[in-house]
Amino acid sequence: MKFSNLKLTTPYLNHKPIFYEKVDPTPLDKPFLISASQSAAKLLGVDEDLALDEELINIVNGKTKLEGSETFAMCYAGHQFGQFAGRLGDGRAINLGKINGQNLQLKGSGLTLYSRHGDGRAVLRSSIREYLASEAMHGLGIETTRALALIGSDTDVSREKWEKGAIVLRLSPTWVRFGTFEYLNAYGEHDKLQELADYVIDESFPYLKGSEDIYLKMYAEIVKNTATTIAKWQSVGFNHGVMNTDNMCIDGRTIDYGPFAFLDDYDPNFVCNQTDTQGLYSFSGQVGSAHWNLDMLARTLSPIIDYTLSEEVLDDTFRSTYENVYSEIMYEKMGLQTKQDNDKELYLGMLRALGNATIDYTEFFRKLSRFNTNKSDILDICVNREPLDKWLDRYSERIEKEALSVAERHEKMLAVNPKYILKNHILQEAIKKAGEHDFSMVNELLKVALAPYDEHSELEHLCKPTPMKSKNIKLSCSS
Repeated sequence: MKFSNLKLTTPYLNHKPIFYEKVDPTPLDKPFLISASQSAAKLLGVDEDLALDEELINIVNGKTKLEGSETFAMCYAGHQFGQFAGRLGDGRAINLGKINGQNLQLKGSGLTLYSRHGDGRAVLRSSIREYLASEAMHGLGIETTRALALIGSDTDVSREKWEKGAIVLRLSPTWVRFGTFEYLNAYGEHDKLQELADYVIDESFPYLKGSEDIYLKMYAEIVKNTATTIAKWQSVGFNHGVMNTDNMCIDGRTIDYGPFAFLDDYDPNFVCNQTDTQGLYSFSGQVGSAHWNLDMLARTLSPIIDYTLSEEVLDDTFRSTYENVYSEIMYEKMGLQTKQDNDKELYLGMLRALGNATIDYTEFFRKLSRFNTNKSDILDICVNREPLDKWLDRYSERIEKEALSVAERHEKMLAVNPKYILKNHILQEAIKKAGEHDFSMVNELLKVALAPYDEHSELEHLCKPTPMKSKNIKLSCSS
């Protein structure tokens, strides 16, 4: 099946126009293909080489429509940095339609009713980050939107400086956000809250159909899925940067990659978004932010779900789900197959030691995956050796109680502790080359993003240590 032969449907357009605006994309000038993910294409049933599809660029550029496509932008509201921001919506994203349970969307495709003071565009810099991060999170086993293709252009776009425009073709089982419900509630469209909830159940939670208290059970699934995703973020050192309610997907997957970062040195208080001057969405603050957002959603849904019952679900489900998922992942990352009474304190002590040692988070776990009681390989990458020196003594005693052989433990740990992470300094290097029309590094990063646990001996340069000047840098929201 060729991509250009796909036939889409548009079930979201069965709603009233308050939910969306029909709008055509505005094509970029002189578009060209930068990269395409065959892995993402498989979700659509596409098995032919995307790069050989002569219509791919025109479709991503919005110049050609797939059969059945009716293009539209979705309306939503949201809390931004804790304050309700009113109507927002897809200001530069245009939806194409749906196939195989995936909704196709162009990001950077031009003005919509919801563009506000924006230009409806996305620049090459941020589009490369969105494209690669989407596929990298999938490679790490974290629920996420996907990215099928990235095109560049000769269109000039004004940000802090003039940059070139680009478009990413994104995929997701749903584009409904917490903020979609917030919009309907805030503007008194309470009857449409139930309509949207029914749509969400059809699209994301069809197994709930026929259940009693179906909307409460829907909310419980949203809570559970969100807690699971946040636990996975924390385990790999991912900082989203903009956890506004309009950036929270209703099925719990990661959505909207702006000023994100993967930790360099382990710093629980790291804030990757330079706009976030209060540190609301710091790395360690993401758990609390997710809980707060879920509470805002519960309040929004109160016309169709008793708020008291929603709060009970939130209190009973979020923290327990988060802690269970996070703990299990951390045990796996440490190579623990059995459970001992002090294992939780062992990983909490490890995190404290990492915070005091000044050590690369990802590199630590990759080296721990080959630990054989010789501490020097790990301690040599610390600024402050003492905290981890003491912790490794405790760890050595603990793994002696495991039945696995050293080789078996190493194999299992290497399968859960990635070697390749999209560090910002590596991304910036790829972006710099792309600005010179060299996209080789973008495609190299795509390869390791989709298989981050493999060795890729020919791509060792993509996991080089972060230069001191580039460690845990902050990024702007400008894109």
